Amino acid sequence: MTTSVSEPAGFAERYRVIQSRDRRFDGQFVTAVRSTRIYCRPSCPARTPKEENVTFYATSAAAHEAGYRACKRCLPEAAPGSPLWDVRQDVAARAMRLIADGVVDREGVPGLARRLGYSSRHLTRLLTAELGAGPLALARAQRAHTARALLVGTDLPSADVAFSSGFSSIRQFTETIGEVFGMPPRDLRARRSHTSGVEAAAGEIDLALPVRGPIDTVGLFGWMRAHAIPGVEEGGDRSFARVARLPGGPAWFEVRLADDGRLRLRARLSALADLGTLIARVRRLFDLDADPLAIDEALARHPELAPAVAAIPGVRVPGAVDAHEMLLRAMIGQQISVASARTMQGRLTAELGEPTAIGPRPLALFPTPAVIAGHGLEVLRGPAARMRAIVEAAAALADGRLELGAGDDGAEQRERLLAMRGIGPWTADYVRMRVLGDPDVLLPGDVAARAGAAALGLPSDPAGFTAWSERSAPWRSYAMAHYWYAAPVTQSWRAPAETAAAVAASPTRRRASGMRADVVLTPSPDSVTESENPA
Repeated sequence: MTTSVSEPAGFAERYRVIQSRDRRFDGQFVTAVRSTRIYCRPSCPARTPKEENVTFYATSAAAHEAGYRACKRCLPEAAPGSPLWDVRQDVAARAMRLIADGVVDREGVPGLARRLGYSSRHLTRLLTAELGAGPLALARAQRAHTARALLVGTDLPSADVAFSSGFSSIRQFTETIGEVFGMPPRDLRARRSHTSGVEAAAGEIDLALPVRGPIDTVGLFGWMRAHAIPGVEEGGDRSFARVARLPGGPAWFEVRLADDGRLRLRARLSALADLGTLIARVRRLFDLDADPLAIDEALARHPELAPAVAAIPGVRVPGAVDAHEMLLRAMIGQQISVASARTMQGRLTAELGEPTAIGPRPLALFPTPAVIAGHGLEVLRGPAARMRAIVEAAAALADGRLELGAGDDGAEQRERLLAMRGIGPWTADYVRMRVLGDPDVLLPGDVAARAGAAALGLPSDPAGFTAWSERSAPWRSYAMAHYWYAAPVTQSWRAPAETAAAVAASPTRRRASGMRADVVLTPSPDSVTESENPA
């Protein structure tokens, strides 16, 4: 797939970016200055360094390896993540997604290499050549990023910060923070602002989530609310909460739009070491590392889509917290309405889910594939062939015959899914969109999307819809979001939420105008029918 995210290619283009202090490129590369041995985000307000003193690195880990430390003024570790790891589907991008998920911390470099199908030595060579740092250095940078967020955003004791960030010892934590930020953890914590602090309840972590704006919060929260499984997830106009399984045990989290215009994450964890994994999965669930300006600019070039893009800037494509759960939910939702799918998923959870009291209210974890494989036929209702297909897929996930995760190669994942009985192109591609964050997925069999395309004046028959949508590549997933939001089924919940957002937006923008957060409160997209049209 063509990489079309706004990524400065050469030295001269990147230097112009840092001269203009364009915040859109924060997180996409860092600027290292040889005279000061400091690296910065592109929008750093400090005086632009001389060209002869500048080196650009794709990752902060590469700058660390070259002997630079993070700027204390612009805090490059606080920037949103790079959108390239979703746009690109190569080994480096797949590795970065898995490293963010904590695979190196849990399984080491051999585990990461095994998931990607390479030897540890060859994978290290690949990543060093492509990103300027090997998997250990990249994981170390990820830990430093999480630790910085906890030090400046919470009152957790330093020991808890160390282990929550994935460090194996307090000494390793202290040394890494000192090397990366040029100061000990206590000094980094002392630099935080207390003006916008949030008091978290006992046992909770409350953090701001960096976002590259604008962001369509109406659509994101509306989508989550419309698809929420009763007893597992809770959705509102400005918040979404759920419980999920993480490597260390159950976790509860809530993402909410705060009064200052920021998105915030509140969480309760069984194991503090899961925090980095949770943050990575939440960012993928809400598509927070997208480059909305590049996407909107590309889609708005087409007159048919321009009004939709203008009405809903910063559209996002929701991801998934759990790949196995996402596949089973997609299969349950085939050929039925969203409401019917939610009812069946809620019944399945009520009968087979695992109750947990980790959150502020009792909820239940979505059943594991093993439990669905053993007892799903006793609970699921519908055509016998489809119910058997769901149970067979659950059994394949449970015993490892079917592997599914954020580090998959997109084409190989699609091929594996299509080889399963009861999984057609709609399901395979929908899972690829949600699990991998692939930005270039079209679902021509989706009835709601075609209805939205018709509302926008586009061809709505499968062949015509597919042919026209080729011009929106490589952003067809985001075009799909606009089609869904244009569909009548979406308007029923979107319009009231947009009205409420418009009332709240003006004062929110004024309060947030002087802040470093990249969140802009705007309308947003999403809805729909998770139904495969067998036509």
